[in-house]
Amino acid sequence: VEASRNFTNKLWNASRFVMMNLDGQTPDQLGKPTENLELADRWILSRFNQTVQQIRELLDRYAMGEAAKALYEFIWGDFCDWYIELVKPRLQSDSPSRKVAQQTLAFVLDGILRLLHPFMPHITEEVWHTLTQSGDDRFLAVQAFPAVDAGAIDPDLEQQFELLFGAIRTIRNLRAEADIKPGVKIQTVLQTESDREQQILTAGQAYIQDLAKVEKLTIAQP
Repeated sequence: VEASRNFTNKLWNASRFVMMNLDGQTPDQLGKPTENLELADRWILSRFNQTVQQIRELLDRYAMGEAAKALYEFIWGDFCDWYIELVKPRLQSDSPSRKVAQQTLAFVLDGILRLLHPFMPHITEEVWHTLTQSGDDRFLAVQAFPAVDAGAIDPDLEQQFELLFGAIRTIRNLRAEADIKPGVKIQTVLQTESDREQQILTAGQAYIQDLAKVEKLTIAQP
């Protein structure tokens, strides 16, 4: 019961944050994110489509428990804990990338509500009506279930983000061990013997600096 309540609160808070940052626009008005996608956008769309594929396969086998678990992990981890945090700086800017972040947030949240509706019909119906600004004559229950966009799935990119997230977790843990206050920015050196890892960390440098509160980040080989 407590876990269900926590998840409901997490979903509600994430949905409210997304809707507060859409400038009153609906997913249909914003349009599907297809152009000028940043790495984080491509990553969450890949994870979303992987999840849609997995949920569809599990539901075809009537594996409701496994489907609910997979969906829970995507919503709580990938969407709430990572993607929303990754795009917050873009939502506070006036750059064109803000519109792309809004499109991606709206598109994925709409998909999440459609996927989750069979498991949590009441809250998803309420949130979906607010998100889409639908009238009383439209119902989430009769909307199309998300289809898989195979072209958006990028396993290599997902692996790259696992490396970035691992680096962020490590820096956060070291900060906690050193009792560094959350608002204090630090200087950090990341070392790797792999050229490939160095390229990935460099490409995601802005994400590491923002989420781990790093002022100066040096990425080098030992």
